[in-house]
Amino acid sequence: MELFYHAQTEQGLSAEEIRAALVRSLEGKQPKKALLLPPDYTRYHSNAGFITNVYYHLLTDMGCEVDVVPALGTHVPVTKEEAADMFGDIPFEKFIPHNWRTDVVRLGEVSGKFVSDITEGLWSDPVSVEINRLVMDPSYELILSVGQVVPHEVIGMANHAKNLFVGVGGSDMINKSHMVGAVYGMERMMGRDHTPVRKIFDYALKEYLGNRPIVFALTVTTAPGGNIRTHGLFIGDTRRVLEEAVALAQQKNMDYVPTGIKKCVVYLDPKEFRTTWLGNKSVYRTRMAIADGGELLVLAPGIERFGEDETIDGLIRKYGYRGRLQILQDFKENEDLQQNMGAAAHLIHGSSDGRFTITYAVKHISLEEVEGVGFGAVDYDETARRYDPEKLSYGYNTMPDGEEIYFIPNPALGLWIDKSRFEG
Repeated sequence: MELFYHAQTEQGLSAEEIRAALVRSLEGKQPKKALLLPPDYTRYHSNAGFITNVYYHLLTDMGCEVDVVPALGTHVPVTKEEAADMFGDIPFEKFIPHNWRTDVVRLGEVSGKFVSDITEGLWSDPVSVEINRLVMDPSYELILSVGQVVPHEVIGMANHAKNLFVGVGGSDMINKSHMVGAVYGMERMMGRDHTPVRKIFDYALKEYLGNRPIVFALTVTTAPGGNIRTHGLFIGDTRRVLEEAVALAQQKNMDYVPTGIKKCVVYLDPKEFRTTWLGNKSVYRTRMAIADGGELLVLAPGIERFGEDETIDGLIRKYGYRGRLQILQDFKENEDLQQNMGAAAHLIHGSSDGRFTITYAVKHISLEEVEGVGFGAVDYDETARRYDPEKLSYGYNTMPDGEEIYFIPNPALGLWIDKSRFEG
């Protein structure tokens, strides 16, 4: 099954058009039990919350029992308030938290030779394929994986099989896929489809989940002013639904600037970004646009810690964002990093390697803590008086004193590239 919907205007697909598409995707299906795998609250602007709600009611109205497992990856579980905000009136008891360390079963592995071949020999460890045990429960006659295709620092373009093997996957796949991405180089992958990490997920999907009743519902969205616009909806059980979504996301979610940005100011919505683990999307998604010697100022009023859990938070505090070579050296010498490859990869991704400065403007974490992990730090309230996110416009702004900045209100929804560097 393949259903492709493209919005006819920049306002995006209407709620009625999306609902009709979801109804059509269930034609001929009468499952007694179904599993929904949407993204978590950190993907609020994916419009997956609305889609999940519609699917839930369509299925329950036909007498189907429905469970919901948000694809958390390593993130913290969705709270009752977040669930209500994102997913509407789905009963909270229907949400089952995923624990990436304990809730998985091992299906097999991706061989070291395959990994070596696709990474040009840069990484050669085999990768265990693990997934939440509910995905393998034969009582589920339909599994709907919902989410957004958007440029991503680890895989190139998010979603499809990533929602399974990272979102509800296990530690080995999460850790090693992140390290493969870090070692291969995010700037070689962001915004592209057939990357080494994507090939690992494609292989695992074909080899180990080919017999499961999985259907993907993929969105391409933007959110100007915080208002979600769904430019495309792609539903089906093939890889082509990903490819169609990637093609549209490359149009809607990749912005080219004519030359390197000297000063980039990024705003992180406090509802969505409470850790640098997530907030560093401001680094990942702008690094290909910022000029050598440039500045990245991150307006981060909601940041209160570094990692999504205590273990990762402790590792970030211990090692900091010190650059690729330093982290690779630390990784070789320290067992705690070796056991948490995803954290090591994150520390590499979150550093500019000295090419540009990174400063966080914060209010719920001390400046000393932020400086302790290798970033610059300034007071949020004082900084926001000059760079008021409510008054800045997306793109280039000229401040009253003549300073020119480039403002991005939400880094999670795009990828910014210096056209002159990219073409070169």
